[in-house]
Amino acid sequence: MDWITELPQRWPEMAPELWLGTLDTLYMVWWATVFAVLFGLPLGVLLVITERGGLTPAPVLKAALGAIVNIGRSLPFIVLMVAVLSLTRLLTGTTFGPTAAVVPLSIGAIPFFARLVETAVREVDRGVVEAARAMGARRIGIVGKVLLPEALPGLVAGLVMTVVTLVSYSAMAGAIGGGGLGDIAIRYGYQRFDDLYLAATVVLLIAIVQGVQSLGDVCVRRLSRR
Repeated sequence: MDWITELPQRWPEMAPELWLGTLDTLYMVWWATVFAVLFGLPLGVLLVITERGGLTPAPVLKAALGAIVNIGRSLPFIVLMVAVLSLTRLLTGTTFGPTAAVVPLSIGAIPFFARLVETAVREVDRGVVEAARAMGARRIGIVGKVLLPEALPGLVAGLVMTVVTLVSYSAMAGAIGGGGLGDIAIRYGYQRFDDLYLAATVVLLIAIVQGVQSLGDVCVRRLSRR
C-alpha cells in the first residue's frame, strides 16, 4: 500500500494526465451512447413489432435483424476492435485516439442496447396496446405514444446498463491506442510498472460507473412511480 503515501507527492505530476484520460473516456462513452440510442432504439423496437403477433409481423425481417444482433453481441469487444480497424480508418482517418475508438464502441453498443430495448418493450402490457388499436390508433402512434412511454423505466435501466458496459469497453480500447483511462493504465501502470497510476485509473473508472449507476437508479425509480 505504498502508493497511498506516495500519492500526495506525485499527484501534481499525475493530475493533468489523469484529467485528460477521464475527459477522453467520457468523450468516447458519450458519443458511443448517442449512436447506441440512435440506432439501437429503433432496432430494438423493430425486433418486437416484426415478430409473430406484433404490430407489423414480418418473420423474415425479424429473423434477419435477430441474426445481425446476435452476431454483434457474440463478438468479444477486443476482437471487434481489431475486426473493424479498416472501417474505423475509413470513417475517422485514423485507428488511434478517442474518436477512432468511438467506432468499435458504437458497433458493440448498438446490438447490446437493442436487446435491452426489445426486452423492455416486450414487457409492456399487451392489453394497453390492444386498447390503443381498438381506438383506431395508427401503428406509428402506438409505438410513439404507447409502447415507448410505457417501457420508459425499462429503457432507462437498459441505457444505464449500456453506459456502464461502455465504460468497461472504453478501458479495453486503450489496448490498441484508443486513449482514455484504459490507455493510461496500460502505458503507465502495466508497461512502466507504476502501481500508483494503475490504482488511480481503477478508482476513477469505479467512480464513473458508480456515478452513472446511482443517477440511473434515481431516474428509474422516479419514472416507475409515474
